[in-house]
Amino acid sequence: MFLLLLRFRICRTNIVDLYCNNPSLVKLACEDTRVNNYYGLFSIAFFQVLLTLETLHISNAYIYPAFLFGTLTYLCIMFFNLLVLTTIACSKKLHKPMFILLLNLPLSDMLGATAFFPHLVFSIVTENRQISYSACVTQAFLIHFYGGGNLFILSAMAYDRYIAICCPLRYNAIMTPHTLVKLIFVIWFMNLSIVATLILLLLRTTVCRTNIVDLFCNNPSLVKLACEDTRVNNYYGLCSIVLFQGGPLLIIMYTYAQILRTCVMNNQTDARRKAIQTCGSHLAVFIILELNTLFTLIAHRLESVSPFLRRALGVSVLIFPPFLDPIIYGLKTKKLKKSITMLLKRNVGS
Repeated sequence: MFLLLLRFRICRTNIVDLYCNNPSLVKLACEDTRVNNYYGLFSIAFFQVLLTLETLHISNAYIYPAFLFGTLTYLCIMFFNLLVLTTIACSKKLHKPMFILLLNLPLSDMLGATAFFPHLVFSIVTENRQISYSACVTQAFLIHFYGGGNLFILSAMAYDRYIAICCPLRYNAIMTPHTLVKLIFVIWFMNLSIVATLILLLLRTTVCRTNIVDLFCNNPSLVKLACEDTRVNNYYGLCSIVLFQGGPLLIIMYTYAQILRTCVMNNQTDARRKAIQTCGSHLAVFIILELNTLFTLIAHRLESVSPFLRRALGVSVLIFPPFLDPIIYGLKTKKLKKSITMLLKRNVGS
């Protein structure tokens, strides 16, 4: 807004207000200010339009229990994920490619939980489901960024396990620190590019409705607020589903088919058991996220799907993966479990 203002040549000197602001400064210009006026109207709509999320249908008797449950769930998610994050960061034994990749998962989970829970518990206790357009777009961006990030991270972890199990002699040569940095950069860059484009396409539309059909803001529910042609948004939305869901699914299918083949051909029972145990927890996390996310996104395009089921599965994407991921990896990965125990004993004991 102020960069647009600075491009002007001033030919007046009297401010019409008691303080300086954008509208009064624009009036000092002696040239065409239509771009500023249009952008000013957009900024008013972006920051001041209030949207209404779907009601929670919680009776007065259950408001405070629901508030406490939501708050405790959020605190547990943050604690468990921070515990995994701190353990990996502090334990030198875990400074290996598998755990460095895993380090990104709690970061993504905490981002998704923070995008959803604070506003949810606030709206429960205040019984107010309104949210500003800017806050809604921000929440939608963070939630899509979390979902895409998790799927890409799990794909990278599957590739790491594939190299470790199927090409153990070449593992150190392939998964070098340089390769690891490039892999993590590609994950977040691709995720940011896809989600940012999704939101930028959304911002070009004019809002003429205010009721969000979901319990939280997301791209499909925000697109439904537009009063103009949204075919470009819909086509790009389908492409993003293919990229976010199809790409990781193909990687998981290929890597796990190769891992399964290697495990069947391997005569060492102990090695086979460890491989299946490590990959089993990873596969469980991926399936939970993949199926819930895919159904939620597709359900927006099918009117026959129950709105209640769509909302329930949509919320489950934001509750179960962030809550279960650190528990599953903390309990099933022996090295991580041992390091977490040692970290807690050291800190509790001191």
